[in-house]
Amino acid sequence: MASESRLYTFSPKTTADLRKFRLGTSRAKDPQAVIYQIDKHTLEIAQADNVIYTNMQELADELPGHSPRYVLLSYPLTLSSGRLSVPYVMIYYLPVTCNAELRMLYAGAKELMRNTAEVGRVIEMADAEDLEEIEEKLGGEQ
Repeated sequence: MASESRLYTFSPKTTADLRKFRLGTSRAKDPQAVIYQIDKHTLEIAQADNVIYTNMQELADELPGHSPRYVLLSYPLTLSSGRLSVPYVMIYYLPVTCNAELRMLYAGAKELMRNTAEVGRVIEMADAEDLEEIEEKLGGEQ
């Protein structure tokens, strides 16, 4: 982890935004997601846009077809016991069509992003359309 933290950076604003999103979504009634990307030149990890997505189809439409992304997702679920659970996960979106340079760039920062965002779990996804089945993926492992 030490080598990743020297290579990749987060601005103080990004770190504050990560914390605010995590704390603000813990009691959310609707799914909430934000997309993060790595700047290839500065190696800074930052939010791709200033949008909080509440619709999984809109989120899927925003993910690029040839470039990886990190998606932080808070997704309220009602468990079989009737209890409400709000898992906070990171989706590591890695399309099969992206080039090797980008694969390595995002793979190298995955654990740093996971730890900085303080997510409970990482879900790897190769196709944006898989977001439609996110509820089964989240409900399958408690």
